[in-house]
Amino acid sequence: MAKYKIKDGVGIIPAGTKRIESYAFTECEELTSVIIPESVKEIGNCAFYECTSLEAVVIPNSVKKIGAWAFQDCESLKTIILPSGCSEIGKRCFYGCSSLSKITLPSSLTLIEEELFLDCSSLQEVELPAGLKIIMNGAFQGCESLTGISLPL
Repeated sequence: MAKYKIKDGVGIIPAGTKRIESYAFTECEELTSVIIPESVKEIGNCAFYECTSLEAVVIPNSVKKIGAWAFQDCESLKTIILPSGCSEIGKRCFYGCSSLSKITLPSSLTLIEEELFLDCSSLQEVELPAGLKIIMNGAFQGCESLTGISLPL
């Protein structure tokens, strides 16, 4: 994690970074939020895995791919804003994000990977994109609070 810094709970990724490496902040308990610059195009597998204090993430429009397990077990994650141009979100990306209550999926997403929201027990509302073609097995398994899925017209 040499090129990434954490100051007062905020993860700082240097401007010019194209990819947040796999395992970049894994198990970083002091991380509460992260600043992702517009230069980032990809978030690697397990980049924020088990960051149990991470509460909010805004992913810039430059990001096209979010790797598998990227935010798995971020149990304090309440807010995540996904970029509209993101076309790939890896399997189990939000597995165990038990504080996440609402999410709007990017308009460019055509596939919801397997177990994407597994055990997101507070997830109440999901807005699906118009171009969605496939929802894989277990995508919403364990989402016991889910009361609505908005389908595109």
